[in-house]
Amino acid sequence: MAFEPLRVACIGMGWWSDVLADAIQRSKKLKIVACYTRSEDKRRTFAAKYGCVAAPNYQVVLQDHSIEAIINTTPNSAHVETTLAAAIAGKHVFLDKPIANTVSEGRVITEFCKKKGVILALGYQRRRESHFRWIREQIDAGAFGKLVNAEANISRDRLGQIDLSSWRYTAAGMPGGVMLQIGIHYADVLEYLLGPVKAVNGRFAQLVLPGDNPDVASLVLEHENGALSTLNASYASASEYYLMNIYGKEASAYYDMHQGLRLLKRGKSGLSPVPCEKNDTFVEELEEFANAVRGQGKPEMDGERATASLAVIRAGIVSAREGRRVEVAEILSKD
Repeated sequence: MAFEPLRVACIGMGWWSDVLADAIQRSKKLKIVACYTRSEDKRRTFAAKYGCVAAPNYQVVLQDHSIEAIINTTPNSAHVETTLAAAIAGKHVFLDKPIANTVSEGRVITEFCKKKGVILALGYQRRRESHFRWIREQIDAGAFGKLVNAEANISRDRLGQIDLSSWRYTAAGMPGGVMLQIGIHYADVLEYLLGPVKAVNGRFAQLVLPGDNPDVASLVLEHENGALSTLNASYASASEYYLMNIYGKEASAYYDMHQGLRLLKRGKSGLSPVPCEKNDTFVEELEEFANAVRGQGKPEMDGERATASLAVIRAGIVSAREGRRVEVAEILSKD
């Protein structure tokens, strides 16, 4: 059954708003009709680039009954205010991760959207990458046997690129620094593949970049099934790098951005390359959101799952600060 494209407004103009807007233009299921951000120059530039109306304020967007949904890339600290306002206006929300800076704020957003009957979807595109989908299918099919261990690294070089006036690089705007900003993606992939995390040990450091936020972070994650995983995130490395190795009793998978995905089975001496076609993860998550609004299916990452995902990182932040093992249940109960 064919539907009209979902009419959306983009709010919060920055580099990520353009990443999502570019993806919307690659899709036939969504259409950008308006945009708003506080900077007049930024919203005019965005409107010209994407052929939409630059709204003079957020209220104009919310009062426009032709707009069905909001693509929200505002700062973390503005997620509650902007998302609740959208829900009050009956507009569905695609919200970039993390859902908020605290679990309690994540819960407020989740419960309010549920109360108002609007769809809330969170942008966690990494878990959708074809190599991780393939590993998940093999785990479900029993090919890995008992999962025992994993190691992950997500790193970027931000030397000379950091803008200290941006909320993304301040402790107030992005508490937990690199781990909350990009590490959360691979914490999510580790949970997607190995199952929920029960407890976290975290260590954070500031080694290269200016400012007041960690640029290097490491977590040891205890999964509920007994498996252990390690996650390293950095903004202070020589280049961009992504690594995800999953170890099972019967097979192990090795992924990195340069060599792709390889598989090692018990009893075999060599790695077998696994060809995985690159998929458009942004289009997939946005179209899943559009379908959910049209009554077809539900978002894979909803408010509850995104709040649980945030709790893992928050546990790591508390662990690093207090020098102790922190259970995720503790964070869910009081953060």
